Amino acid sequence: MEDAAWCVCRSDVSTSSLQKALDYACGAGADCTPVLQNGACYNPNTVLAHCSYAVNSYYQRKGQAQGSCDFAAAATLTSTDPGGNGCTYPATPRYFPLSLYKTLLLFS
Repeated sequence: MEDAAWCVCRSDVSTSSLQKALDYACGAGADCTPVLQNGACYNPNTVLAHCSYAVNSYYQRKGQAQGSCDFAAAATLTSTDPGGNGCTYPATPRYFPLSLYKTLLLFS
């Protein structure tokens, strides 16, 4: 996928920092259903893997807005697809960014 960007959690930060990022992302609009038990992205069942899925979902849902992939320095951007083993990480916003939606409404 050309020019794709994903947000992933950093492996060099503490588990507690990763858990905070995971909790924030899931509570602030990320789709965390795939990392729940029996979800497509549950395995590997690690805080790092679940954190990466959650922060990426948050980042994509925020329209890849600048600053939406930081999580107190627990996350970073990558151009390498982190998905695999049946787990697909979105690489584009699932929803239109609100500013784009408002612009489209003006011209309809």
